[in-house]
Amino acid sequence: MTEEDYKNGQVLLIDKPLNWTSFQVVNKLRWEIRQKFNIKKIKVGHAGTLDPLATGLLILCTGKFTKKIDTYQAQEKEYTGTITVGGTTPSYDLETEIDKTYPTNHITNELILETTKQFLGELDQKPPIFSAIKKDGKKLYELARAGETTEIKTRKVTISEFEITKINLPNIDFRVACSKGTYIRSLAFDFGKSLNSGAHLSALRRTKIGDFLVDDAQTVEGFISSI
Repeated sequence: MTEEDYKNGQVLLIDKPLNWTSFQVVNKLRWEIRQKFNIKKIKVGHAGTLDPLATGLLILCTGKFTKKIDTYQAQEKEYTGTITVGGTTPSYDLETEIDKTYPTNHITNELILETTKQFLGELDQKPPIFSAIKKDGKKLYELARAGETTEIKTRKVTISEFEITKINLPNIDFRVACSKGTYIRSLAFDFGKSLNSGAHLSALRRTKIGDFLVDDAQTVEGFISSI
């Protein structure tokens, strides 16, 4: 591809590595494109943040295609992952330590499968306190790390599919298809509560955004070697 191709607009499908922020991926690819073509400036943005502890599909848009980001961001997303029951964390995932433990002896396969039905359709979901949502100009995770308590409003989200793919307690593997704005960490937390226990998200991978598949995505290294 040429410099003009990137400036006119490209959609890049990247398989985000573990422990990278989505912003780091954008920065890395922007820097590599600039170096390759010796250009001072190129627009690059992503269509939907993945947490550092999540892997999977990240859509990046370059040049004039950055105007399409909102369109891609609005599309349905699909994830696979693991919910671990018996303990909660303040961030609802493994970014923070387990702060409370709960009994799990009463949890059966039947209860797990029955409970998934509560999470289908339109839901009122409360985002995690450790999130990039802004309140009074500050990101919630900045307030959380400073020890400030914040009242978070619920938001409407839609879960069209919620399938349990494997049960090996305390771990429950799942696949979920959901609307823009759905927090899978919140789903894991709420799922634990509905099991009369507690839970956190221990693994997450985004497999699909609209018609785009992670199977068609490149690694960061793969992209760098291809330009």
